[in-house]
Amino acid sequence: MDLVLRAERMVTPGGETPGYVAVRGGTIAAVGPLAEAPAAERVVELGPGEVLLPGMVDTHVHVNDPGRSEWEGFATATRAAAAGGVTTIVDMPLNSLPPTVDVPSLEVKRKAADGRVHVDVGFWGGAVPGNTAALRPLHDAGVFGFKCFLLHSGVDEFPPLETAELERDLRTLAGFGGLMIVHAEDADTIGHAPPARGTGYPGFLRSRPAEAEHVAIARVLELARRTGARVHILHLASAGALPMLADARRDGVAVTVETCPHYLTFTAEEIGAGATQFKCCPPIRDAANREGLWRGLADGVIDCVVSDHSPCTPELKRLGTGDFGEAWGGISGLQVGLPAVWTQARQRGFGLPDVVRWMAQAPAAQAGLRTKGRIAPGQDADFCVFAPDEAFVVDAAALRHRNPVSAYHGRPLAGVVRSTWLRGREVTGDRPHGRLLRRE
Repeated sequence: MDLVLRAERMVTPGGETPGYVAVRGGTIAAVGPLAEAPAAERVVELGPGEVLLPGMVDTHVHVNDPGRSEWEGFATATRAAAAGGVTTIVDMPLNSLPPTVDVPSLEVKRKAADGRVHVDVGFWGGAVPGNTAALRPLHDAGVFGFKCFLLHSGVDEFPPLETAELERDLRTLAGFGGLMIVHAEDADTIGHAPPARGTGYPGFLRSRPAEAEHVAIARVLELARRTGARVHILHLASAGALPMLADARRDGVAVTVETCPHYLTFTAEEIGAGATQFKCCPPIRDAANREGLWRGLADGVIDCVVSDHSPCTPELKRLGTGDFGEAWGGISGLQVGLPAVWTQARQRGFGLPDVVRWMAQAPAAQAGLRTKGRIAPGQDADFCVFAPDEAFVVDAAALRHRNPVSAYHGRPLAGVVRSTWLRGREVTGDRPHGRLLRRE
């Protein structure tokens, strides 16, 4: 064996247990009890209080590279991912220039990432008006699925789909088993809400009502029923949509659902005037809604938790004026997602196997990453060494993200990532050895 890691606590698909993991050629060759650990060229003994987890899988990351790399970039995003115990990310198709809406634009993005990534990186394609004919070629080129919006995306070069266009694209994807992932907010509902302006968070919240999510999700579910296509609801913020999602799944609709650490951590009541670092779309809602999302996770209606890391420059956050109407909407949280979720999960009686299921195993399964997210023979030897009982206070300036803007700044969190391993090699942040992934 090349490597053996020994741990008094590790999380496998069977739960938490003491044991060893043996690695050969970057792949997990064996998992078993400590007494049966084989010899290896290198043996790593985890320390007291450390738990061996599979590497986290974050399928919702906006790297913004090329074209808006001053917002983030492949080098900084993947360093931040590794620092947070994330070994695989899937990059969103928008905010980069060009957006990933055809094979040539995918190749531009691959060239921008090549040789610069510290973790493994896959790519989503985009579904926009007029590119239906490009969907199958993108699928064949290895994207993991297709993202669409039902309202303005925030950038003009990635326009939304009207209902007829969405149905046409879903029928196309159903023909070859493709996946549509949807930013589900209804443009008309938001268009009739009072516009966001000024420094008050309640005003911003009124501008993006929960009903906008409910209307859009109902439309997506009806079209999925009609076409037989697979759909995934991105960044669910409103717990009020959970009953219809549960009903659709019982009816056989092929739908999966994600939420994000910020919706499970923050509440609208605690967001002060001008605190635009908390602005995201859909918005962070009230405390009762947050608890509803946790119940959705417990019930299995919500499948996974991913970051929706959507950074920008400090200037675009309008930190000087604190105007929620003008500020960019996005939470920068890739590096702190694991401790943020663990902090909240442990308070509600969940264990590390639950967090691993939500943040590693389920995202990998949802995207079709068959060798990721689990400590089991045949899987990639991707690991996170985690100290769950240690605490730290988030310092935005110390994070590996490109810009020091974070809603988590100053927040105490439980759980420290000690080290991250990618295919049996520790990620140090100096020499990139991540790979660019294609859908199998």
